[in-house]
Amino acid sequence: MDYNTFLDTVTRRASVPQEKAEPLIRATLETLAERLTRGEADDLASELPKPLKEPLVSPTPEAERFGLDEFIDRVSRRAGVSPDEAREGVRAVLSTLRDAVSSGEFRHVMSQLPRDFEALVSVPG
Repeated sequence: MDYNTFLDTVTRRASVPQEKAEPLIRATLETLAERLTRGEADDLASELPKPLKEPLVSPTPEAERFGLDEFIDRVSRRAGVSPDEAREGVRAVLSTLRDAVSSGEFRHVMSQLPRDFEALVSVPG
C-alpha cells in the first residue's frame, strides 16, 4: 500500500479531514514505536512506505509498558485532538496497518500489545 492510499484509508475510516489524519497517523506510529520493541518497530517499518517509516523509529530497544488508555492519551496530545478523535484515529491507523502489512507482521505487532487493542481493531483472537 502506498502512502496516499494509506492516508486516504485512514481519513475515511476515522471520519476526519486529511489535515487531521496526517497528524493522527504520525502520532499513532510514534506511540506504537514506544510500545513495541525496537526490533518489532523496525520489522513493521520495513513493510511500509517511506513517509511512514520515520515515526516508527523506536526511542529505546525495550518496549514501554502502558495500556490502551495511555496510548490514546499520548496520541491525543501529540496530534492535538480530543481523546475521542484520538481513539477513532488509532482504530483507523491500526486497521489500515492490518491491511498494509503481511498478516504475520500484524500478528507480531499485536502480540506485543494488551488484548484491548485487539478489541479496538476487531482482530479475531
